[in-house]
Amino acid sequence: MGLNVWLLLSAIIVITAIVSVRIAHRTGLPSLLIYLGLGLLVGESGFAHIHFENAALAQQLGLVALAVILAEGGLTTNWQSVRHAAPAALVMATVGVAVSIVAFAVAVQGLLDLSWRMSLLLGAVLASTDAAAVFSVLRRLPLPPRLAGVLEAESGFNDAPTVIVVTMLSLPTAPMPSTWDILVNSTYELAVGAVVGLAIGPLAAYLLRRVALPASGLYPIAVMAVAFLAYTGAVQLHASGFLAVYLATLIIGNSRLPHRSATRGFAEGAAWLAQIGLFVMLGMLASPSELPNAIVPGLLAGVVLVLLARPLSVAVCALLLRLTRIDRISWREQVFLSWAGLRGAVPIVLATIPWADGMMGAKGVFNEVFIIVIVFTLVQGPTLPFLARLLGISAEGEARDLDVEAAPLEELKADLLQVRIPPGSLMNGVEIFELRLPANAAVTMIVRDGRSFVPSETTKLQAEDQLLVVTTAAQRQVVEQRLRAVSRKGKLAGWYGERGLT
Repeated sequence: MGLNVWLLLSAIIVITAIVSVRIAHRTGLPSLLIYLGLGLLVGESGFAHIHFENAALAQQLGLVALAVILAEGGLTTNWQSVRHAAPAALVMATVGVAVSIVAFAVAVQGLLDLSWRMSLLLGAVLASTDAAAVFSVLRRLPLPPRLAGVLEAESGFNDAPTVIVVTMLSLPTAPMPSTWDILVNSTYELAVGAVVGLAIGPLAAYLLRRVALPASGLYPIAVMAVAFLAYTGAVQLHASGFLAVYLATLIIGNSRLPHRSATRGFAEGAAWLAQIGLFVMLGMLASPSELPNAIVPGLLAGVVLVLLARPLSVAVCALLLRLTRIDRISWREQVFLSWAGLRGAVPIVLATIPWADGMMGAKGVFNEVFIIVIVFTLVQGPTLPFLARLLGISAEGEARDLDVEAAPLEELKADLLQVRIPPGSLMNGVEIFELRLPANAAVTMIVRDGRSFVPSETTKLQAEDQLLVVTTAAQRQVVEQRLRAVSRKGKLAGWYGERGLT
């Protein structure tokens, strides 16, 4: 096919993928499933009959796409929301990953008649939760900030250790690495990767605040270039590029940068494009004729992962956090964390590493991982809202971020919050002035029954109302706490001693 035909096909795929986002949003499914389906449709058994079996190229492109997705995750993560969850996320991304790999390997070694090396490899491939899947699903759920922060930060951190373990286990000519070898190499790569990210992030934020670029569109490009600088710099030092890029962009995204909203918008668009290209490519890489043979072992491995390895890793981390008094995770939160460990592009990309290295049986691992991602994403993704309500951990009255492109808010250092009043909230019937928000915060608009209007001081709030609240960044936490307090105890929340603390 000529260049124009390739461009035409690419444009059709991208437009179709963008339209499908609406379908995914309504059904609660991560859009990755639709993108994988598009890849299968244009692959060797689809209408385009494109034969793509270059695992090495897929691996390289996949790792770059994951770096872009992690960069967007870092830029759009609110550090104030995940700050208290970071210790728990780090424990789950390290200790939790190790427990998950070992528990999975012990269970499937006899169940699927695999060697110890292959069992550990498959466990390492599946141990990492996927940032793209987690961000796309959980950011639409009304979860408490701490719980959502644990899941987001864990998905950003745990790619790094799993890549290290998978790479060490995938060398067919090397002997089986010892526990000590894995521990030493992982410690080095994570430590150096963290140093690179923590060095580049603040320096880039400092320079971007002081360099007056001639066009606003150059700032997003500069930020993405810095992200790749962090990634490639760490890789050249044989360290974790994923950890470096996530930490660097997390620091940049939480700095007061010029045109920060435009930068985040650009990064979000780049991440969407990376997701579309990545999942379509992985769908093309799969061979539909080989997938039926992987259904039974894939389903068995998936059941072990979801019902044994992931819950056990969460339970061990919760116990460790409790014994060290770092954090306390309730049993309800443990159940939700176990079920919300979504898998997506990361395991499929990691499965290309042993395949590209020529490891015997690696193609079968790829097919099994492909089946696991499709089936268990279909099962877990749509059921997360129901599970959150069943466990009583949903927080539909919480203030949530609303992406805003208006420059004046950025200049005023203000935030625009979106608040939905859930059924049963004691905010129902409260008048605007009875919210007693700080002087530098105001309810600027109410959306009710599909209509929007500007409220007065005596406007009574109703269940299902959506409020737009403008507040300075300095008072945001106070505003959120007051809204939570009124939602829980009504306008006399202060008299009842309710402070709205998380």
